[in-house]
Amino acid sequence: MVVKIKKGLDIRLKGKPEPTLSTPQSSELFALKPPDFPGLTPKLAVKVDDPVKVGTPLFFDKYRPDVKFTAPVSGTVVAVNRGERRRILEVVVRSDGKNEKLTFKKADPSKLSREDIIQTLLESGLWPTIVQRPFNIIANPETTPRGIFISGFNSAPLAPDYDFILKDSKEAIQTGIQALSRLTEGRIRVGVRAGKVSESVFSSISGVEINEFSGPHPAGNVGIQIHHTEPINKGDVVWVIKPQDVVLIGKLFSTGQLDLTRIIALTGSEVKQPQYYKITLGESVKNMVAGNLKMDNVRLISGNVLTGQKISKEGFVGYYDDQVTIIPEGDYHEFFGWIMPRLNKFSSSRSYFSWMMPKKEFAADTNLNGGKRAFVVTGQYEKVFPMDIYPVQLIKAIMIGDIDLMENLGIYEVAEEDMALCEFVCTSKTEIQSILRQGFDDMIKELG
Repeated sequence: MVVKIKKGLDIRLKGKPEPTLSTPQSSELFALKPPDFPGLTPKLAVKVDDPVKVGTPLFFDKYRPDVKFTAPVSGTVVAVNRGERRRILEVVVRSDGKNEKLTFKKADPSKLSREDIIQTLLESGLWPTIVQRPFNIIANPETTPRGIFISGFNSAPLAPDYDFILKDSKEAIQTGIQALSRLTEGRIRVGVRAGKVSESVFSSISGVEINEFSGPHPAGNVGIQIHHTEPINKGDVVWVIKPQDVVLIGKLFSTGQLDLTRIIALTGSEVKQPQYYKITLGESVKNMVAGNLKMDNVRLISGNVLTGQKISKEGFVGYYDDQVTIIPEGDYHEFFGWIMPRLNKFSSSRSYFSWMMPKKEFAADTNLNGGKRAFVVTGQYEKVFPMDIYPVQLIKAIMIGDIDLMENLGIYEVAEEDMALCEFVCTSKTEIQSILRQGFDDMIKELG
């Protein structure tokens, strides 16, 4: 099955990672960040100066205490950083370099019950790797999904190459798929880039159904793939998981211990050597960026430029992120503004000249190029949003808090990343993703 995505936009940026893998000097500090998990109300399970091992719970969900978030390294809790109203922003662990681990159930997942697999994932702290649609929140272990979806490629700007990352992980992926298959009575669907099935590690994995997708970003978004294969209706629940998290689950059942190493891409126009790094989940980027920046005035983003979060030069990689992007900070005033020809600016329209240079890569910065304006209907969203949904009307329904209208307009099908391009092209500078998250929160509150 080949699905052709016609609407969308590939943002051509400089700084694509070279297919080389390095291991930076191990960081001293690692952190789990509760804001990485939408809808979570965290309760601390440790305090400052407590010793921890790999797999020791750092915090848990107040309303589902069995959903735990565990330490990625052994060492000592050195900080609990808080924000407004004492909201927990980070739980920071200083590694002791010993990597001592707790032991969990080691077994062939195909011989375990669904309840045993869920319990092992909950106890180990790997359950948060499984995300539920609708609402893009951590999956509820008490529900049974209609199916499980994995996107085997990433189409976001400067996205890492999953085929490169996963080339040596076939055995762990197969074990992870066996575990996931016990969690649903439906299918496990994997989306791959059309014409590159043979290059994907999933082509040789049993227990999955391969679907091919072609077209521009967001063709690699799992939400787009769900919409074009098995759309979500009211009452439906599906689960999604990233390929590297399937590897983590496979390693857990193969060894009985947590191995939270993962490969990320350091990308962006201001990186001297864009490439791949093997790190541990939640690791500080300090050693990766030290001496590797072209200039000092830069924006570090954990994730891609469309959906990522700003971090400091000593900040921590987000829980779900497999890339760090570094671009120039746009804290300047542009002379004559939009009147200038902007030959070196990427544009989604024909306002400037990037459309005449289809292969040129651009060094985009964070400048908004103007302030917020009235939210008007321009037809821009529909050009880059490949779902049979009216995006402007959906966002307006959320803004006025009309629950019934949100349902009718398809809020169950979308996630923030699916509408990130709408935010990028928006003339009104409307923060689409934060509005959508508010809509999810309203729906969850309404539905209990």
